[in-house]
Amino acid sequence: MSTPSKAHRPDALTLEVVELIGDVVARFYADYEEAAGEHALTGAQARLLSLLSLEPLPMRKLAQRLKCEPSNVTGIVDRLEARGLAERRPDPADRRVKLAAATDEGRRVARDLRDGLRFAREPLAALSPTERQSLRDLLHRITHPDPDTPAAA
Repeated sequence: MSTPSKAHRPDALTLEVVELIGDVVARFYADYEEAAGEHALTGAQARLLSLLSLEPLPMRKLAQRLKCEPSNVTGIVDRLEARGLAERRPDPADRRVKLAAATDEGRRVARDLRDGLRFAREPLAALSPTERQSLRDLLHRITHPDPDTPAAA
């Protein structure tokens, strides 16, 4: 009979998958930092701009998504605003709340950033559409587990 600590110890395959996920994350961030640098942006500025290119967001929500302090977000938005890539505007649902939003130029730069990521063009492009869909579906299952599905023992 196994001890409780051994029952929850990951197997070698799981550990290898975790290591590969770490490699993917590191490669993605390095590629993202390089793409950001080509636009004279920091990685944090580029990530925030990418979020804003999808939808205007309140500072608190930006901080949650970037996993940083709201005061850091304020500084990043200030720098993007000074470059004409972002702006602050009142939230139509609650005028006391300010939303950060990408400008037209900010959305263009965010699109260029996404297009400039070699990681998306090279290793992922080498996968077939079916393989990319399977990978997407598996990653989605990992990042959004179904609470009704029991964990494997």
